[in-house]
Amino acid sequence: MRQKSLDEIRSVQNITVPRIEELTINNYRALKSLQLKRLTPLTVFLGPNGSGKSTVFDVFAFLAECFSVGLRKAWDRRGRFKELRTRGAEGPIEIELKYREKPASPIITYHLAIEEGTKGPYVSVESLQWRRGQSGKPFKFLDFTKGAGLVVSGDEPDEKDQDQRIEEQLDSPEMIAVNTLGQFAKHPRVSALRRFITGWYLSYLTADNTRALPEAGPQERLSASGDNLPNVIQYLREQHESRLEQILRKLSRRVPRLEKVEAEFLADGRLLLKIKDAPFEKPILAKFASDGTLKMLAYLIVLYDPEPPPLVGIEEPENHLHPRLLPELAEECRSASAHTQLMVTTHSPFFVNGLKPKELWVLYRNESGYTQARRASEIHGIKEFMQEGANLGHLWMEGHFGVGDPLTASGGPKN
Repeated sequence: MRQKSLDEIRSVQNITVPRIEELTINNYRALKSLQLKRLTPLTVFLGPNGSGKSTVFDVFAFLAECFSVGLRKAWDRRGRFKELRTRGAEGPIEIELKYREKPASPIITYHLAIEEGTKGPYVSVESLQWRRGQSGKPFKFLDFTKGAGLVVSGDEPDEKDQDQRIEEQLDSPEMIAVNTLGQFAKHPRVSALRRFITGWYLSYLTADNTRALPEAGPQERLSASGDNLPNVIQYLREQHESRLEQILRKLSRRVPRLEKVEAEFLADGRLLLKIKDAPFEKPILAKFASDGTLKMLAYLIVLYDPEPPPLVGIEEPENHLHPRLLPELAEECRSASAHTQLMVTTHSPFFVNGLKPKELWVLYRNESGYTQARRASEIHGIKEFMQEGANLGHLWMEGHFGVGDPLTASGGPKN
């Protein structure tokens, strides 16, 4: 009997990977009212500078930080209400996710509304709801206002589960109810969302950070900045050697003459990354390697993670990479999205050339200065052009999108 490959095993195991299908954002910087529906496993945000790509990306980072370091720290890092809330707007900042825990399971809606009082930020409203059948109104199985509310325990919380309805009072209204109650096994649906969000990986990789000399010790996942790259290579070498060899083979196809990447232990307990290329006998230190080589190595490690996070965010992967490598990188992002959901920002037509229209959202500012979004597949004429062999990135650069043009005042529709 043929032995299953690692990718086949991962494919079976990741049937239950959660997927965000819809994102709604209100009053978050330039995102006064933005709704993205029918999100795909690979979702890419395109647009000129200032269009709101990084702000959408930061919504995921903000939510993840609220769960990891707390609302107040995430809030303070972004300048509080003065800088976070949309200029001229009233009311709370609102983030709403619609997601499925696995295919064909009910859509769960998570709603979070944040306001600021004299003592700082607080969660004004937080809820989780679903509708398990094909009809009937949605049922809230978590419903909190200013740190107090109800949660219904059990695997399949329902309106009839009155005996499992629990009143809870958090220590502070700035605490996230899902983050707090999700630590208890009696709330499995709440716990599932907490695991999902705390497992997100959001990349802010820089080539300089990958040149760091960290203390030795294997680490399973690349840090947001990439400064533990040698540690991850050490981990892969010890625990997933075949996966590391696969990554290095793919890297060598993109970097001419590259032969080997190794993490060497130093006498002081740190790790030194070395790269060997042909025909030279001695490897060079990572600090002398090209930015593109290190960035590509880091991206491949993220995309070929043996145990991928449930969601990966990558900002502008085109930086330092040769344009001809970008369509293939886009294809590898799509392959990785079978095991994790990917959110990517870009302004590279070469990366966009590797995408499908339904995977691409074009961001632009309207006349009021607020970010709007249009899916490429819904722009008139795009599908027909591509059926004739046109490339998506070239269509954007030639002005066929009608939006996202940096030469117009806002990147919005031309008059």
